[in-house]
Amino acid sequence: MTPTLRTERLLLEPYVPEDEEDFVSLFQDTRVSRWMGDGPSPEAEDRALFGRVFTKVYAQDLFAVWAVRRDGQLVGHAEIKRTDTVDGHEIIYALASAAWGFGLGTELARAVIAHGFDTLGLDEVHATVAAANKASLTLLDRIGFAHVRDIEEDDGSTTRVLTLRR
Repeated sequence: MTPTLRTERLLLEPYVPEDEEDFVSLFQDTRVSRWMGDGPSPEAEDRALFGRVFTKVYAQDLFAVWAVRRDGQLVGHAEIKRTDTVDGHEIIYALASAAWGFGLGTELARAVIAHGFDTLGLDEVHATVAAANKASLTLLDRIGFAHVRDIEEDDGSTTRVLTLRR
């Protein structure tokens, strides 16, 4: 079950069906989606992904997936899940471009990390970040993540694997 988390300025809670348009808008914003997964996807794929949050992730209680809200508005997305890429739990977060530059990314990442350590009982959490995503790399470095290795992707790009230990 995805719990509700609160920070000073953010509310992380399970998505509701009414979030679909805002979810799709977030994922369709190429300034955001260029750093997520394999990059921008067709709108139909983002809508299908939103549907799977309910039919698969929540229905089978696979991992925590949050709608991130500020002042009642959807401003981001977050997850923590086990992945083979890091052989552990990875944090995933994204903020709408209008929410950049206010320290919300740090606040969001810290909330997801705290959930991993305090609720899931993890000793470490990981993040995978495109080497070109300087903003995210700077954020994670600032909160204590250490670079542990690089993954060379099929398209020639590099993904950095970072780890934070309790």
